[in-house]
Parts: sequence; structure tokens; C-alpha cells
Amino acid sequence: MAQFKPRTTDALSEEEAARLRRALEDSTDVTVFVNGTTVKLPAQATGAVIDLLERFARGEAVVVTSAEKLLNTSQAAEVAGVSLTYMRRLTDNGTIPVQYRGTHRRIRLADVQAWLEQRAAAPPEPGG
Repeated sequence: MAQFKPRTTDALSEEEAARLRRALEDSTDVTVFVNGTTVKLPAQATGAVIDLLERFARGEAVVVTSAEKLLNTSQAAEVAGVSLTYMRRLTDNGTIPVQYRGTHRRIRLADVQAWLEQRAAAPPEPGG
């Protein structure tokens, strides 16, 4: 999974921000041009882009970064096809990295997928 550095963009000039505010009034549709091709954004992307543009329109600087998908232990066990107890053991012994939010474990989806790939590539255990 590629990791991108956060990108910070300075606030727009007052004139640019005002023009953007006018364009965003009652906006529910975002269409963009990518290399001359018109692309209508899906709903989840539309909300994010409108939020970004509204922040620029208010004269704010903006930071864009990626959010990693974090799973609770039950979700991670389900994705991995193992029991909850076994998933806890894998996180306790450091086989799969874990983050804590208070007392709750959070496991990156990418770490579960990496463990599954590693397990699939490993030679079979003797007697199993």
C-alpha cells in the first residue's frame, strides 16, 4: 500500500476565495476535468471535495492526507479468517502490529493483509 506524505496548500487570495464561495453556494454536484476528460465525482468524493473547497473559500490553508483503515480485533479476525482469540494472540506476541485507542486494539487492514500474504507464502508446517 503506497503511503503519501501530507500535502499542505496555502490559503487562496481573498478574490479567489470569494469567487469559489459564489460557485459553491448550494452546490451538490462536483464535476472535474482530468486531462480534458469530464469526470462526475461519486457521492463520497463529492462530499470530500466540497469540504476541501469550502475551507479554501473561507480563506483557510488546507492539509490533505490519507486515512488508514483501522479494524477492531473482531473485524481483523473476520478478515483473516481466524478466531478472535487467535487474533488477540497474534497482536499480543507482535506478529501483527497493534495500536491502542485507550484499552481498545486497532489493527491496520494493511497489516492483516500482509500477514495473510506472508502466511500464504510460507512453507507448510510439518505434520499439518
